[in-house]
Amino acid sequence: MRILVATNVGGLDDNVSMVFARAPTFTIIEAEGNEIKSVDVIPNQFANAVHGAGIQVAQFIASQGVNVVIGGNFGPNVSSILGQYGIQMISAQGRVRDVVEKFLKGELTTQPAGATTMPSPPAAPPMPSMPSMPATPPMPEQSMDERIKMLEEEIARIEDLVKEVKKAIKELKEE
Repeated sequence: MRILVATNVGGLDDNVSMVFARAPTFTIIEAEGNEIKSVDVIPNQFANAVHGAGIQVAQFIASQGVNVVIGGNFGPNVSSILGQYGIQMISAQGRVRDVVEKFLKGELTTQPAGATTMPSPPAAPPMPSMPSMPATPPMPEQSMDERIKMLEEEIARIEDLVKEVKKAIKELKEE
């Protein structure tokens, strides 16, 4: 079984990223029965996409032969596409190793195909559309220091995204 976990830095000792499609890294785990056989960390090449990160990530994941994905929040686009491919979605928080072990023991339930852990966008989004940020639910499994570190990483990611958007606007004005 191939399990993909949205992560901030990657690896079994990292925490599950609160965002899925814009997570900085993905940790891919090969498991047999209840045993983790191998772990690979890959950068999320779509994390800073201005538009369509969910769609691009979902298509990438489907091409990787992944059976299960684990993340904090799944947006409507990624949920819909993963559901079409029959890829199970697990919404979870905490340390990657702990979450994966719980899943392998059958202690975590999957999300129904097409379900989201974020509200769906309005039928006619205003133009120009900007990526929405998921609400951050409380995380009782993390220490205060871990929570602060995760939020600081999220701020840095958002600041990078803002820089990209400002650069794109500047380039459009110069045309």
